[in-house]
Amino acid sequence: MNTHLNPYLSCSAALLAVLAQGASAQVFDAGIPAGWTCEGSCGTAEADGDVPLAPGGGSRYGWVSNTAGVAGVRLPGVGVPNDSHDGSLLRSHRFDAAAGATLALRFNYITTDGGDFGDYAWIRLLDGTGNPVALLVTARTSPGGGAVPGYGMPAGQATLTPPFLDVWGPQPVWSPLGADSGTCYVTPCGTTGWGQASYGIAAAGSYMLEFGVVNWVDASADSGLAFDALTLDGVPLAPVPEPGMPALLAAGMLVLGSRYARRWK
Repeated sequence: MNTHLNPYLSCSAALLAVLAQGASAQVFDAGIPAGWTCEGSCGTAEADGDVPLAPGGGSRYGWVSNTAGVAGVRLPGVGVPNDSHDGSLLRSHRFDAAAGATLALRFNYITTDGGDFGDYAWIRLLDGTGNPVALLVTARTSPGGGAVPGYGMPAGQATLTPPFLDVWGPQPVWSPLGADSGTCYVTPCGTTGWGQASYGIAAAGSYMLEFGVVNWVDASADSGLAFDALTLDGVPLAPVPEPGMPALLAAGMLVLGSRYARRWK
């Protein structure tokens, strides 16, 4: 075997290893990914209080909480603007999906505000410009305890496993709830535990995910939503490549190839 081939093979193998590592990394292991945008209070956490790591997820999960939320965040079609006091919203980077691809994720709704005062949360699929494509998951307690699908909210279009989730508590301990962690204003309070949602992408294109949570009527007794294990056809969600990145990679391979060719001669 010609030893002049080794540097080229080594560089190629290293490049492929880096690409493979990036493709297999869990979405929130290094914090909120670059390109994601937050309004209000968003973050990532390791297993925390009553919210463990998500099955099939990574070493950290993402979350939104209406502790330190901002005014103006709401889900269109739920009540009227004056009923939504404050909340938080997190949107993902754009990602490409083929027609028929399956989007899947895990989610966990956590609330200290139940009964007729139930806060609410949601997950939506948006197109690459931010227009709504599908409401995937809704969460909100009812006086009877049911939380997913959200009480009095539009039905989500994702397939849920299990199809219904109640909150269990009554006093959820979770750091993103701030001073309300470990409290319950009106039962039922608690967490739903980790549910799973899956949705078939109808048309090829660029998309974004949106995660939101809102305080209902007042700013008291906060709630939050945790999420992880975001995959597309079983592969962790990856951003749309930056403009010029494929060309840059191709140029790098060409340089390596030309150097190898000169050494061969």
